[in-house]
Amino acid sequence: MNRPPHHEGDTPRDLVGIGIGPSNLSLAALAHPLAELDAVFYEQRPAFHWHPGLLIDGATLQVPFLADLVTLVDPASPWTFLNYLRSRERLFPFYFAERFRIQRAEYDAYCRWVADNLPGLRFRHQVDGVRFNPEREVFEVDHTQLDGDGEAEALGRTVTRNIVLGVGTEPYVPDPLKPLVDAPGVPVLHAADYREHREALLQAGHVTVIGSGQSGAEILLDLLRNRPAGREGLHWLGRTAAFAPMEYSKLGLEHFTPDHTRYFHALAEPARDQLVGAQWQLHKAIDAETIADIHDELYRRTLHGGWPDAVLTPGVHVRTAGRIANARIELHLEHRVQGTRSRLTTDAVVLATGYRERPLGRILAGLDPYLRRDSAGRPRVDEDFRLVLDPSVSGAGCTVHVQNAERHTHGVGAPDLGLAAWRSATILNSVTGKEPYPLPHRTAFTTFGLEDRRPQIPSARTPEALTPLAEGI
Repeated sequence: MNRPPHHEGDTPRDLVGIGIGPSNLSLAALAHPLAELDAVFYEQRPAFHWHPGLLIDGATLQVPFLADLVTLVDPASPWTFLNYLRSRERLFPFYFAERFRIQRAEYDAYCRWVADNLPGLRFRHQVDGVRFNPEREVFEVDHTQLDGDGEAEALGRTVTRNIVLGVGTEPYVPDPLKPLVDAPGVPVLHAADYREHREALLQAGHVTVIGSGQSGAEILLDLLRNRPAGREGLHWLGRTAAFAPMEYSKLGLEHFTPDHTRYFHALAEPARDQLVGAQWQLHKAIDAETIADIHDELYRRTLHGGWPDAVLTPGVHVRTAGRIANARIELHLEHRVQGTRSRLTTDAVVLATGYRERPLGRILAGLDPYLRRDSAGRPRVDEDFRLVLDPSVSGAGCTVHVQNAERHTHGVGAPDLGLAAWRSATILNSVTGKEPYPLPHRTAFTTFGLEDRRPQIPSARTPEALTPLAEGI
């Protein structure tokens, strides 16, 4: 299909959002009351869905309900979770339920309510590319409108001065298992597709779950609860040295504050890369309640003697994998601490191996000459979530912001739902050049580093009450 496309108008928009996941949905909700801001958001999917394969019955968010799309920036917004409950006449039941952490399915329903009622969202629109027009000093965003079958229906182009990329993440499959995932008829699937295949997995003779994070734990627990006692036929493998609990202490959670984000961004690149790996237990481990539920279920199955047919093995990684007898799967395992190897034969494999940031190369190919990158080839991102671009672009007042694609520059809080509203507000303040959303000066009791980069605010102590440190101490 050739362009020229249908143009949405020659006047540049203020903002184009690419992708409609929770991050850009938060941005759209906070942009909605800003009448002076002309914004539109594109998403190739037909409707909003948030990890539908992981909406397991009873599974909850790992953040409080206050980490909705808007509340931590604008609790008076009409798009809060509490207002969603009120619109559904469920506010009193929620009040009596006394739930601080809601179920994932309820969060998904809340986001779909926002997406269904918020103007400016255009689903079934696939963004094909972005380029900079130096003569007009604008970005040109080419997109394809899709029909009900996902086929191209019309071409379009929108011009804008600001872009926000919120294309999210995609399932990660380890290299040794990619051939099996791609092969037809082989029961090896990513956790993202769990619900679709749940009944078949319950009927399989033996199931192996790979991944020691929250998703792996939830899937193992769901299978364990729904397979017969004595014939559980489950094996849970994880690379980490233990099936470890998430760091969920109150001071530990301060790593998911704007204060820690600012501290992290100011670090040198090698220090940032080292710190992200060291902080895995802040975001890749398991909710302590889920660990307790797994142990309780296993213990319950020992009440009449014997042990359940369930094996839990941390510290293991899959070296290679293949099919045997056309129906079963053989995993070649290695325990790095022991230095031992073994083989495991199973009927089905669920890969709870997490997600990776979706590559931006296809969408940003037209901007590649303008992008500034770090020593690892990753886009540089400034403190306000803007890609660092050539001065010929940034000097023209054109910006590209990113959401949930900046862990290498902003730390473990990048994908955290609790920081979504703050990040969206930071972006809107930057785009408008004003401060429609005043943001807090301080958000943590912890001071992350000897050089405190937080804006100074009056202390509860008077200057007279402060005693200088002795020199040399």
